[in-house]
Amino acid sequence: MRSNSTLKYHYHPEKGWLNDPNGLCFFKGWYHIFYQHAPQSETPWNIPMNWGHARTRDFLHFEELPVALRADMPCDAGGVWSGTAIEKDGRLYLFYASVDAGGKQTVSVAYTDDGLTFVKYENNPVITEYPFECDGNFRDPAVFCEDGRYYLVIASADSANRKGLLLLYTSGDLFSWRYSGVLQEYEDCRFCECPSLVRYGNEYLLSVSVCPYNADHYFEVMLGNFDGTAFTPRIRSHFQKGPDEYAGQIFSAPDGRAILISWVSGWKYQPEEKCIGCLSIPLEITAEGDHLKAYPVTEVRHLVKDGGIIDSYVKETYTDGGKEVRIELLPEE
Repeated sequence: MRSNSTLKYHYHPEKGWLNDPNGLCFFKGWYHIFYQHAPQSETPWNIPMNWGHARTRDFLHFEELPVALRADMPCDAGGVWSGTAIEKDGRLYLFYASVDAGGKQTVSVAYTDDGLTFVKYENNPVITEYPFECDGNFRDPAVFCEDGRYYLVIASADSANRKGLLLLYTSGDLFSWRYSGVLQEYEDCRFCECPSLVRYGNEYLLSVSVCPYNADHYFEVMLGNFDGTAFTPRIRSHFQKGPDEYAGQIFSAPDGRAILISWVSGWKYQPEEKCIGCLSIPLEITAEGDHLKAYPVTEVRHLVKDGGIIDSYVKETYTDGGKEVRIELLPEE
């Protein structure tokens, strides 16, 4: 099996397929990065997906760890798909889209006390049925806590009305969930994917990947107000503008920074003999006036030289306060 060994600063596993970042968080002194992973395959979707796992203290040096979650329960026999993580009382809970052998998408939970060993909840899945607005697209749970109340955003679709949907659930204990309604919707859209919801100062950041019917997919970040039922955007930004960056996830660092990591698939420009797939350079999101800005996090900023970060054949483009910034990642001399 080939290895994507030329990349130095973009995380990728030693071997195998990688896509969406999952469960991004800080736990027990480490930044934990989970991701969609097929260790024995270089092509997507031909075997059930797992959650790969790595950790870092500085976003420069990554330790690849054993696969965290495998497709080993009836509810996830068809794959352990994307999701998020949340800490409660010193325990880290991983929420993921579980897909059974028949293709039904539900929501399941696993947990860890040390960040290294993982146990799936014995009563999985915790959300089993779709609300009436939704079709079979029901995945990528994003969990968030506010004032002791838990909220879960699900990516979905209303195919009959050609709408992509973000659905909202609430819970008091992370296991019993009640449907609250549609949080956001997108017209003329096949489905939404990979949301995240985090607090940013006195407002909230909501991100989503959107797949329209007659246009390329795009990644949207909104800043606005969330009152526990509705999200009202004040700013909408599409600052991830790379040729194929997708499935971005935002999480809160211990110092309050909002950090974004996306999947860079490289389909459009990586040589065919390379193993496709890596994760983006982490970007810190900030708000100034009516603009959302994004720039490589402080830990890697010293690598930015002459408008580029030193690495190989990956291209990333984002906007910084309305100004487009392109990172050309070139081989080291």
